[in-house]
Amino acid sequence: MNLRAQTTLVCGALALAIALSTVLAGKFRKQHVLFVGFAADMALWYLSQSLFGFFQASVWERLRMVLAVLLPVFAVSLFEALVPIEGRRSRLGRVALVLAVPMLVLALSPYVTEDPVRVAIFVYVFGLVAAGLHELYRRGVLSGSRATQRRVRFLVVIGAIAALFSVGDFPWIEGYDPPPVGLVVSVVFLFALAQALRHERLLDLYEMVGRLAVATVVAFVIAGLFYLLLNVIGPFQTMYLNAVLVAIVVQVLFNPLRDKVEQYVQRLFFRERGSLHAAVAEARRKLAHTLKVEEMATAVVAVLERSRSITSAALYLRDEAGAGFERLAGFGRKAPEYVEYAPARALLERLERGTVLLDELRRQARGELPGGGAPSPSEALLAAEAVLGPMSGGVLLAIRAEGSDLLGLCVVSDERIRDAFTPEDVGVLEMLAAQIGVVVVNSRVYAKMQERDRLAVLGQMAAGLAHEIRNPLGAIKGAAQLLAEPGGGAGVDPSSQEFVSIIIEEVDRLNRVVGSVLDLARQNTDAVAPIDVNPVVRRTVQVMSAEWHGDDVEVAVTLGDSLPRTAIAAEQLQQVLMNLVRNAAQAMRGKGRIGIGTRLRESHAGTFIEIAVSDTGPGISRKALQSIFLPFFTTKSEGTGLGLAISQRIVQVAGGRIEVRTREGAGTTFTVILPAAMEALGTPTPGTVGLAARAAVAGVAERPSAPQPAGSEAPAQAGAPELVPPGAHEA
Repeated sequence: MNLRAQTTLVCGALALAIALSTVLAGKFRKQHVLFVGFAADMALWYLSQSLFGFFQASVWERLRMVLAVLLPVFAVSLFEALVPIEGRRSRLGRVALVLAVPMLVLALSPYVTEDPVRVAIFVYVFGLVAAGLHELYRRGVLSGSRATQRRVRFLVVIGAIAALFSVGDFPWIEGYDPPPVGLVVSVVFLFALAQALRHERLLDLYEMVGRLAVATVVAFVIAGLFYLLLNVIGPFQTMYLNAVLVAIVVQVLFNPLRDKVEQYVQRLFFRERGSLHAAVAEARRKLAHTLKVEEMATAVVAVLERSRSITSAALYLRDEAGAGFERLAGFGRKAPEYVEYAPARALLERLERGTVLLDELRRQARGELPGGGAPSPSEALLAAEAVLGPMSGGVLLAIRAEGSDLLGLCVVSDERIRDAFTPEDVGVLEMLAAQIGVVVVNSRVYAKMQERDRLAVLGQMAAGLAHEIRNPLGAIKGAAQLLAEPGGGAGVDPSSQEFVSIIIEEVDRLNRVVGSVLDLARQNTDAVAPIDVNPVVRRTVQVMSAEWHGDDVEVAVTLGDSLPRTAIAAEQLQQVLMNLVRNAAQAMRGKGRIGIGTRLRESHAGTFIEIAVSDTGPGISRKALQSIFLPFFTTKSEGTGLGLAISQRIVQVAGGRIEVRTREGAGTTFTVILPAAMEALGTPTPGTVGLAARAAVAGVAERPSAPQPAGSEAPAQAGAPELVPPGAHEA
């Protein structure tokens, strides 16, 4: 038995095994049936060649020629079925059938051994196979799918190599005996086709090629080692020792050999995907040393933008109330600033089951791919188009840390082509999303630690201030008061009286600053009974109405009905509201409209109470917005810069937060959001006449509908100015 007969026997058995494995997989669609026919024809062709080599009987020669004639018929039909394109029907399959009839006649005729007949069959077989590969390549280009193009490109390359080496094998019929490399490469091509059919949507080329290449290299290494050991150490009496030595060498070489082969495979076939993987690896290296969300977003977006596989991306973080997701950063096509949870519910429920490939979701909605479950693909697709807009293609990834709820969203897309991301691409992006989630969690923990340390230092400073400043201030104020009212009826000249008044006024102001610092640093750990916020709002408006006397300020109050209670001290909430309302009035410079309203907010994170204070002032500039909650920051000529810092601290201790909405020239809205507690009170909204009568001088009126914040946009959490449009406003 010569080498060619042995090789054709082994390759025929392998091809037959591949065909049987496809049959046992239980799939009987058109492309599977054609593949089984193609693989079986090739297997029998190889086996007939082997039998002809053994016995040199004419019956095997005729059978081999008949199988060779049938091979391109199966091949051309299979290549067309692999990439079906609506409206494109190739005539190549009909041409193959028409030409197969005279070729079969020649193969069954007595002239089959003549050189002209063999050459004609040879040209027919390899010409049609080459034309079929070209048609497969054209279909891949026309598909518009990068995944399909990658799959087709790989299959065409392997098929062309197999055909080329098979042409080199042909001279053996005329008495020449070249190495049967074409047989081996053709079996590899069959294996690649089987894998392409098994992964119908997208062939995992990287993994398949890597394993195939490694398996091939290792097989040759094993064969070479066995050959070497058998010739150096000895044959059968030392077979066990040879096997042990080969096993040890293979175990040592396998991992580095596999890594090296996969590296070269990636460079050869997947340059574009390699750029994406390299970009993600660079981003992950940067995130390993990042503790700030803003730095994380900047690093991720910059790296993804430099990759050649992504044209648009956006990062979203969930707001603390759970009502939606705020855009943190992005590039490419403009993504929405805010994604509300309610309209995106169907899409987010699909996301809970895993990463959503939006192109695949669209195909599922059209019925091209199976995709059951609730919500339906159509519902999820409508939600994606509604909330993501121009970003409703590509991949939607969940940002969450291990064991945590959904923290945010990451959307990446490539508008140049559909179905742009392979499963391995998605896997790499999922690892990046997981690391983003870790950074988000760590940044929040780090921010809490910084806040705790800041308050500790501020508390120490406040205690020192109270001791070192208040006592001298009391003495200074007492002395100034004595100078202002001297005994014995002696008067104070007007110039001295003015200076004494300035001393007393400044002492009082400095005393208020010290008191504010103490309020900011004080840790309130007392238990607080839940209260109704509506009476606090009414009382605040009533108390402050005197401050607007004589000004052209209109105050509109709207109170929600049946609001739940919230756990916060009434006097502290009143302090917060007074700070916000006073700031609004000062921003409008005594002319404009202030809206104060309460309402219920239901979100995925729970039930909350909103207290909105809006004005029609000039808005807040982006630069000022970055610092309005910092202690001692102020844009006013007078003031301590502690009002908003104290308000934020009070609300945070109560488990809530303050959101800011602003737009240049259209005013600002500060919204206090507090978690609901206990049951609804059923608080009735008081009649507009009573409140209007109490606040008639200040222009206060109460309205039955919820206030619409002037110039409001997507909500931005306090201290996150990059989420808020720039404006101009005084803090």
